[in-house]
Amino acid sequence: MSVAESARRFTETEYLELERRAEFKSEFFEGEVFAMSGGTPLHSQIATNLAAEFRNQLKGKRCVPYNSDLRMKVQATGLVTYPDLSVACGPLQFAAGTDDTVVNPTVVVEVLSDSTEAYDRGRKFENYRRMPSLREYLLVSQKEPRIEQFVRQESGQWLLQEAVGWDAALSLPSLGITISLAEVFAGVEFVPSPIRTPTRRNTETGEDGRK
Repeated sequence: MSVAESARRFTETEYLELERRAEFKSEFFEGEVFAMSGGTPLHSQIATNLAAEFRNQLKGKRCVPYNSDLRMKVQATGLVTYPDLSVACGPLQFAAGTDDTVVNPTVVVEVLSDSTEAYDRGRKFENYRRMPSLREYLLVSQKEPRIEQFVRQESGQWLLQEAVGWDAALSLPSLGITISLAEVFAGVEFVPSPIRTPTRRNTETGEDGRK
């Protein structure tokens, strides 16, 4: 792709027309289109477990879980994206002129990865918080059985809670359910990250590279 083409800005209508024909997903924000990278097997496994646990817990209730194929728009900022999992309670509401881009999730879930963690915690969450319907935001680890839960309070502030460990469970007040971390991480083999980056040793002297 040439520099001129990569710098081109799109309207939302143009983006949606391209997206509906594309073979891969892209985000849209402020006229720019950002290709979303494919997930790892571990990411896929956790996301699949999440969808199954939410489906089982929500069976017979008015709230419905959706996987990452559901496109979502933050109307206040214009961000269009695909959460790893979302839950909507009641009839879906769509962005103007569409029947496939939802604007009213109750819960949004993202599975963290090294390449997206800072974005999911920062700028993306800033956008999600602008959705009036959103009550809870979950960040799911790929490194240990841990889920961080942000719950919107009556004051508009967001309260952080954590569920950690194989025996832990997480209550979602907006949905009236409790999910099991044992189910979310069933069959997962974690690859722990080092607490510190290893230092490079001098192979001749045996000394490390610290100053």
